[in-house]
Amino acid sequence: MKKFSFIARMPNEPGALHKAAEIAKDYNGNIHRIHYNRKIDPNTVFFEITADESSYGKIMNKLDEIGYLQTTLKPANYLKFNISLPHSPGALFEFLNCITSAGANIGFLDFDDKSNRHDKLTVALTLDKISSVDALLDNLKSRYLLEIVEYDTEGEKLDDTVFYIFFAQKLREIIGNTEDDFLIKLLGDVNHIVQELTRLGEDPKHVFESILLTGNTLKDTSGDGFYADIQKVDLNQDTQLYCFQPPCGGNIFVINAPEEMVMVDSGYGIYYPDILKLFQHCGIDLKNLKGIYMTHADADHCGAGGFYGVKSFMHRGTSDIIGKANRAYGSNVEECVLEEVYTKLINLFSRFNSPADVNIFSENIIKMRGSFKVVHIFKVGDMEFEVLESLGGHLYGQVFLACPDEGIIFTGDSLINFDSLSEDRRRYNLLAKNLMTSVNVDRKLAKTERKALLRIISKLNEELSIKDKKCLICSGHGAVSLLSGDKLEIYGQIYHYLPKKM
Repeated sequence: MKKFSFIARMPNEPGALHKAAEIAKDYNGNIHRIHYNRKIDPNTVFFEITADESSYGKIMNKLDEIGYLQTTLKPANYLKFNISLPHSPGALFEFLNCITSAGANIGFLDFDDKSNRHDKLTVALTLDKISSVDALLDNLKSRYLLEIVEYDTEGEKLDDTVFYIFFAQKLREIIGNTEDDFLIKLLGDVNHIVQELTRLGEDPKHVFESILLTGNTLKDTSGDGFYADIQKVDLNQDTQLYCFQPPCGGNIFVINAPEEMVMVDSGYGIYYPDILKLFQHCGIDLKNLKGIYMTHADADHCGAGGFYGVKSFMHRGTSDIIGKANRAYGSNVEECVLEEVYTKLINLFSRFNSPADVNIFSENIIKMRGSFKVVHIFKVGDMEFEVLESLGGHLYGQVFLACPDEGIIFTGDSLINFDSLSEDRRRYNLLAKNLMTSVNVDRKLAKTERKALLRIISKLNEELSIKDKKCLICSGHGAVSLLSGDKLEIYGQIYHYLPKKM
């Protein structure tokens, strides 16, 4: 028995859902998920069933025969018009006969003979075929005085009577033209998180808005809309650290030493062309790039790794999450649909390009640094870095990178100077929380990790005090900072970058 999913588009009439369920039963299909919400879309029902392939094929054929199976996402034709009705008994009834016989779905009606438009009825409706629209208009024009207000064949004016088709059109605007089969599967995934978040008290329309806003924000802030905030720090006489904050998502760090260079995290794939221009603006020559150290598997940290053509160094957990396309993999919430679908959506919107040449850190424990296992040591120039395995609070496989001698630590998404985030970045970061309820797969462990990192940083600050230095905290988001008391404070200056318009 295998799991299958499909979308049924059925008439809004008594017994329609019962008929679909009966077909599944007749062919031994076991329905284990169904979602219908009239407030979202009165005609669309999402099913997941288990059945053998032969039975599933028969179920699909039967649903298709009676017109219930959604196999295309071609936008319905939207028509809005004013029509003059005669003042006589049965006039509206006769008009509605014309509409019904054309197979149209009415989304809006407005008529009041006491208004200053006393003889006009305003109607908005949708029809699947252009030929049906033409036939309906010819029929109406032969009977009534008619004024067309709007006529849309591209899906721009669709209303909630065909909400999921409208939503699919909006997704296409973000990801480009794609096959209907792919979009239908994606809609099933989207519906699944809508179903789950609705159970948790979220407004389903707010969920749809958050999904589209995530994709549109990434699209709008790439290319001509790209910008970044830059910090440059001289780590020693020969080595510089660059921190780049793109418009959305995680930071990209470059450690530039004589004869070699490494990156820490790669950012979103969608920003790769913009990051290359940014590097060029800063005089960073990638010919010396030795590799990229990925702190964790989220798309905003490793999603451009495959573009650079160098080794990507990561924890096995990071590699596994990339392969599974589920950020909850390896955690206690591995089966959570919210995490899995969010991973699919953000990877799609951000043009995730998986690192190809991967080097996995050893699982051997070299030593301990505070509460964390040191699983790897590497050098950049004359600086030695330890790779600390996290506890898995934010994500399974997240690592931290520490250079105790120079006083620098990369904390991934476990320790962030939130006060340093711009308002736009704060708003974008909230979208992930809207869709998953939390960006941490284990909130309790995430708090434990944060406290453990602060203890390490405090101890390093004590050791560095004889050099009149403090540990630089390079967070996954926000500015490079220092720990002052119990607060993170921005270190040095931040420069705002805008690309030159061509």
